[in-house]
Amino acid sequence: MTIRRAFVTIFSDKLESVRDFYVKLFGWRVDFDSDWFVHLQAPEDASIELGILRRDHEIVPEAFRAAPAGAMITIVVPDVEVVHQLASAQGLPIVEAPRDLFYGQRRMLLRDPDGTLVDVSSECSPSPEFLASLK
Repeated sequence: MTIRRAFVTIFSDKLESVRDFYVKLFGWRVDFDSDWFVHLQAPEDASIELGILRRDHEIVPEAFRAAPAGAMITIVVPDVEVVHQLASAQGLPIVEAPRDLFYGQRRMLLRDPDGTLVDVSSECSPSPEFLASLK
């Protein structure tokens, strides 16, 4: 089997606000924009994609129209501090300020306008304990 493409689609009650969140904060390019679906592509690599689908649209099974829970979107960037500064300046809901995690990521968490948890990370040095555990 050959996989030709894969991307995450999140459900939204606030299609325009969620689209604008990802465009303004991360520079995503709008590839397709309608009243029921938005397709975004990362500015440097069109193969990195994100879909936003109106939660109450007929193609979403009713059993799956609930608010987001139990998932997060991870976006890896060169410098999480830059995103933190942009998010702070825009007054976005930051769940957790940037901090180093033991496995070698510096991470911040925020929520998009529909409440989806967004993990923004960049590389950092893993802890000595973590490195020792790999041996």
